[in-house]
Amino acid sequence: MLALNLFPLLLTVLLLGLLISTFRILREYERGVIFLLGRFYRVKGPGLIIVVPFIQQMVRVDLRIVTMDVPSQDVISRDNVTIKVNAVVYFRVVDPQKAIINVEHYLEATSQLAQTTLRSVLGQHELDALLAEREALNAHLQKILDQGTDNWGIKVANVEIKHVDLDDSMIRAIARQAEAERVRRAKVIHALGEVEASQKLVEAAATLAGQPQAIQLRYLQTLTEISGDNSKIIVFPLPLDLMKTLMSAGNKDAG
Repeated sequence: MLALNLFPLLLTVLLLGLLISTFRILREYERGVIFLLGRFYRVKGPGLIIVVPFIQQMVRVDLRIVTMDVPSQDVISRDNVTIKVNAVVYFRVVDPQKAIINVEHYLEATSQLAQTTLRSVLGQHELDALLAEREALNAHLQKILDQGTDNWGIKVANVEIKHVDLDDSMIRAIARQAEAERVRRAKVIHALGEVEASQKLVEAAATLAGQPQAIQLRYLQTLTEISGDNSKIIVFPLPLDLMKTLMSAGNKDAG
């Protein structure tokens, strides 16, 4: 008799539980992938949605951007230098249906693809390119990952290489290379300066050769500049052309 009295109460509680489980609330950044008897039905959300118990099942999908840290990968560059490289990948789900149906655990799949792509792409470049062309490499990695995850309903927004770790011997070798490069540039700049100076001297000599009086004026100006020197002895060379000019002028005065 007691069992008969409790049956309506248990039935009421069961129906109330089923009614409550029918209603689901999805946040603005969430979507629900609905399966009807195991087959894809539709994508619902956000807000209040209805999921029929036992007949329909729902899988929540987060549409926010995911920041995924790619662990350090051992990479052998094109010039046979072993380095450790890690990166960060920014991506989000744009098609919840593909993200649930086409791939199992899309987060893990994206992580593994990012690690493999990082090793294969960076291994095709030399060390100098890895250190100097970060932006181009980031764009290349982003393009490859975006194409690889397109069938999974995932959009890779950005890829950033964070660190390129070298061993101490390679750091010292790079420092010596940079020092040698600076010495080379200094020598080249000095040589270019000598070339420009010689060109200007040739131009000045050609100008002075056209006017012999200009040479005399130049020598007189030089004598004026060194006359203020405190030295008791001044050695000043005189060109033969100037001596001939002075001698010819003296002969004319004597005649």
